[in-house]
Amino acid sequence: MGKKLKIAVLAGDGIGPEVMKQALDVTKAVCEKFGHELEYKEALTGACAIDAYGDAYPESTHQLCMESDAVLYGAVGDPKYDNDPTAKVRPEQGLLAMRKKLGLFANIRPVETFECLLHKSPLKEELVKGADFICIRELTGGMYFGKKQEPVVNANGVEEAYDTNYYSRPEIERILKVAFEYARKRKKHVTVVDKANVLASSRLWRKVAQEIAPKYPDVATDYMYVDNAAMRMIQNPTFFDVMVTENTFGDILTDEASVISGSMGLLPSASIGEYTSVFEPIHGSYPQAKGKNIANPLATILSAAMMFEYAFDLKEEGALIRKAVQASLDANYVTEDIDKNNAHSTSEVGEWVVNYIKKA
Repeated sequence: MGKKLKIAVLAGDGIGPEVMKQALDVTKAVCEKFGHELEYKEALTGACAIDAYGDAYPESTHQLCMESDAVLYGAVGDPKYDNDPTAKVRPEQGLLAMRKKLGLFANIRPVETFECLLHKSPLKEELVKGADFICIRELTGGMYFGKKQEPVVNANGVEEAYDTNYYSRPEIERILKVAFEYARKRKKHVTVVDKANVLASSRLWRKVAQEIAPKYPDVATDYMYVDNAAMRMIQNPTFFDVMVTENTFGDILTDEASVISGSMGLLPSASIGEYTSVFEPIHGSYPQAKGKNIANPLATILSAAMMFEYAFDLKEEGALIRKAVQASLDANYVTEDIDKNNAHSTSEVGEWVVNYIKKA
């Protein structure tokens, strides 16, 4: 019996529309093959939404997300805003607003290596072979959302600014529970990353984690300072199974982890929310490649696979997408970020994956 899939499509800026088209074509092909009914609507976010509405996350876009079972998201960002420190509205504010309004408190980023691409990793093959872990980042707290002061000249004539790294027990408890539940389905190992030797907020994280860990006796738990975790990820990435951390640390560590596979164009992510969940590639808007049909669509296609699995509990559908992506990599039917000498276009790679799915 087929399901009805109701999704919001937010392509965003830069290469977002190009890679989104391929992910949408893959989604349509899977729905057709398995007899699901797909209903989707598109909306603006990021720089294109600022240009159209003066708002990076317009209310109409938010309402569409709220009415949808899942959101497929591209990327936001535009050089005209990056290069203007006085801009009142920025594309990235739309992303933060979406996270807050949808209650997207847990960002889940799988990090895995592909056997045929081990040589592309900046790390030695023997270090990255077999690396397969998940970074779980708290997404609605910390410095990004705490009380802040934009640069201002104080009474002493000195310009100053600050951001408050605020966390409450409920915020920490819910993200830790997500981490432990994921670990139970994997290799039963959680690493809690903090800076408890310096930061009060991190000491609360560690205190709460030490209270929750005994409730999961089947899961091995260890604790690591963020600087040590960053080093360990490079020295021994196979050590990790599920890594969980606060917002700022998670932002940095997940970007560091993303290059282990050899290309940022291969990694998807999911943001689990109170109302709906968002599935997006971890790469940015890559404005230099906009309109050139050269960007890697596989991360967005794999984000669609995560959507089938986590939003709709359709494991077989997600597995077929992953199999198709793996097949394209094995056949070296890839974009220039993976093989400059034998590069195919964004649309060609997308079509290859769609055809594989149709023939499977």
